Amino acid sequence: MPDSMSHLFDPDDVEWTRVSPQLVKVRLLTWTFTMVVPVVGGAVVSVIWPQWWLFAILAVLVGVYVWVAWVIRRQVPAMGYAERDDDLLIRSGIMFRSLTVVPYGRMQLVDVEAGPLDRKFGIAKVTLHTASMGTDAEVPGLVPEEAARLRDRLASRGESRLAGL
Repeated sequence: MPDSMSHLFDPDDVEWTRVSPQLVKVRLLTWTFTMVVPVVGGAVVSVIWPQWWLFAILAVLVGVYVWVAWVIRRQVPAMGYAERDDDLLIRSGIMFRSLTVVPYGRMQLVDVEAGPLDRKFGIAKVTLHTASMGTDAEVPGLVPEEAARLRDRLASRGESRLAGL
């Protein structure tokens, strides 16, 4: 990637905080649960009614499972966030990179969420709701202490910098 493009997604003056590696396990388990029914169903149907195209569909399903699992293992380490004086930066992606800038003054609500798998692996997600509909941002894969710290800090900064709301 040329230097001019790299600066778009990785500003020089920013120190990134990475998400927990436990997020890989949670996402892999979720993906596995999602794929169990189609793969097992495809395998059973292929055994009961052996047709070449059923085996091809099963092979595609297994290939998609393996590919997405590989992508998850690469995506999570690329995720992170950084707190600056006036805004929060959230980055993600390797091939399709994304950098979201959330000004503290536009934040209206900060949520912390943790589903059953998240709690089992000791992580939570902080969701930022902004003044504009459809522009919410989230930081997944935070250890509970960091999620609580970030929630409180963002709520405090958002209150002190209300942008004319």
